[in-house]
Amino acid sequence: MQHIFIVGCKGIPGHYGGYETFVDKLTEYHQDNQNLHYYVACRDDLNEEQPVFKYHNATCFNVKTSNIGSARAILYDVRALKWCCQYIQAHQIEKPIVYVLACRIGPFFSKYVRRIHQLGGKVFVNPDGHEWMRAKWSKPVRKYWKYSEKLMVKHADLLVCDSKNIEKYIQETYADYNPKTTFIAYGSETKPSLLKDDDPKFTNWLQQHKLKAHEYYLVVGRFVPENNYETMIAEFMKSHTKKDFAIIATTNDALLDELQNKLFFRRDRRIKFVGTVYDSELLKKIRENAYGYFHGHEVGGTNPSLLEALGSTKLNLLLKVGFNEEVGEDAALYWTKKPGNLASLIDRADQLDQQVLDAYGEKAKKRIQDAYSWPFIADQYRKIFCE
Repeated sequence: MQHIFIVGCKGIPGHYGGYETFVDKLTEYHQDNQNLHYYVACRDDLNEEQPVFKYHNATCFNVKTSNIGSARAILYDVRALKWCCQYIQAHQIEKPIVYVLACRIGPFFSKYVRRIHQLGGKVFVNPDGHEWMRAKWSKPVRKYWKYSEKLMVKHADLLVCDSKNIEKYIQETYADYNPKTTFIAYGSETKPSLLKDDDPKFTNWLQQHKLKAHEYYLVVGRFVPENNYETMIAEFMKSHTKKDFAIIATTNDALLDELQNKLFFRRDRRIKFVGTVYDSELLKKIRENAYGYFHGHEVGGTNPSLLEALGSTKLNLLLKVGFNEEVGEDAALYWTKKPGNLASLIDRADQLDQQVLDAYGEKAKKRIQDAYSWPFIADQYRKIFCE
């Protein structure tokens, strides 16, 4: 049996986020595999159950952390690694794999890699996206992220990149370290929502926000500058569409006020901030009934919200950057941040006939089924773990 220890997600089950969904799906699709056993670190404040519990046949262990701000995640990962080393030694586990998600703990990493090597194990790292480029971090924090990434790339036995563009970046930026990399994407599904068109949960949501099915454009994501909400809102205001723009996003009052002061978007009744939606079936139904989906992410690798959109929404309008083009290929339309570009694309998108819309929808679903389905992704992980 191959033992795999996963460090870096907040925990499973029932937590939202890219890494949390990934670990949930990975353990779900491998729960009956007699050759694999997972151990998953979970933050103790998010899991109120026993210190160690089973989920999807995985051994989940709670890690105590203190609320010390942005350094909390670093402390969490370090303590989780310490637990892994102690468990591996106590149970004399042969050839374990420790898989670390994200590059938060670079300054402490080599110590634990050496220890895991002494115990006969290997350390894999998922470098995620360009965390050091995110505008939400201060300059000192960004500097730390970049330095941390460098050290983790240097000492990892294997870097599992969820984007070909990220893999290329790692190979080119850290060529001196001759990093060993592989590409395995993030996963998604194309199953339709379990909710019917007339389900009160969906119709009440539409009514609450004064929206009509197939008469709104949609975006779902964190409300942060690098996701280009300013460009999407400004360009939507310039367009001539009669449809609405529904924005499902996390709360960020500072950015909201900044955009209002710049764009005065509240004067445009088509633009509607509709809060967050954590009901996965309702969110899928909302995506399915959108006329089109905007995706403005430009930092990071394969983005979960983009995959979910391609699996559910027929027409997807993506920011033209390598990460998004790699995923969407010819199943989507693309826009740039050049003034007037997205507004023009919206006006053209409004004129597409149903046959063209259906064709884009079929291409998008096929793209997910061929390259990003969870069974396919889980099988790729099985291969690298069992090798």
